[in-house]
Amino acid sequence: MLLSSGVLALALIAGPVSGLASDNDHERARQALEAGKVLPLGAVLDIVERDFPGQVVKVEFEEDDDEFIYEIRVLQSGGGILKLKIDARDGALLAVKGRDIKFKGKD
Repeated sequence: MLLSSGVLALALIAGPVSGLASDNDHERARQALEAGKVLPLGAVLDIVERDFPGQVVKVEFEEDDDEFIYEIRVLQSGGGILKLKIDARDGALLAVKGRDIKFKGKD
């Protein structure tokens, strides 16, 4: 995976990914990680890569009422895009959208 030029500290904490949403996402994610409220992005990406074959093409960090969610898009081999919502606290899959979903994980 390639690292976008605009991604700095979160990428250093989490590892490379091709697109993080914004500097604001980056700062909120860093603060939540330092406070022990969320898993590092690298750990979440390990789960995603284990369960959903393909390439991570976009990552967004969302916070709503102190709930933290990683929205991750995965380009699968057939060209389909999956949109995953992952609980940033524990890595649990909250939702998946897409066509012809290829899933390697547990049901």
